[in-house]
Amino acid sequence: MSKVGKKPIIVPGTVSIDIDQESRVVKVKGPKGELSQVFPSNIDVVIDDGIMEVKRQNDQKRSKMLHGLIRALIANMVEGVTNGFSKRLELNGVGYRCKIEGRSISLSLGFSHPIVIEPPETISFECPAETIIEVKGIDKHLVGQVAANIRKLRKPDPYKNKGVKYTGEVLIKKAGKALGKGA
Repeated sequence: MSKVGKKPIIVPGTVSIDIDQESRVVKVKGPKGELSQVFPSNIDVVIDDGIMEVKRQNDQKRSKMLHGLIRALIANMVEGVTNGFSKRLELNGVGYRCKIEGRSISLSLGFSHPIVIEPPETISFECPAETIIEVKGIDKHLVGQVAANIRKLRKPDPYKNKGVKYTGEVLIKKAGKALGKGA
């Protein structure tokens, strides 16, 4: 058995789950929103007394691979609609700033123009400081993808450590060119 796949998912009382066995869809609804996930035909999802279990129908290689994956995706959906997910980014550099404009965020990253990013429907931005961006949402995958897209706009420079980085990300600063003795 898969170590991840055999763990039960404890469903809080504020979350309602609808499993449609015909169309193979799990819908999770909670205080923060609603998410759905399609699961394959060789995986069964069963809920009993607030405990959800993901079981595989056979021991084929594909079933074993999908067992833990589907369980993790559903557990992330339950976590997302109850607590939500967030990623925090830092802007390092002279003049690097962020500003909230309605739902979107405006970034000054050393280009000749500000970059305006419109968030997807379930994502929201916060700027607790001028150089900190917090990406929040109920879908773990989407939160991570939006944060990665923002980081991609100005990756951290290995020589000066300027750019957009995740909070807590450790950057190793490279040494510049050393001058020779004969110069």
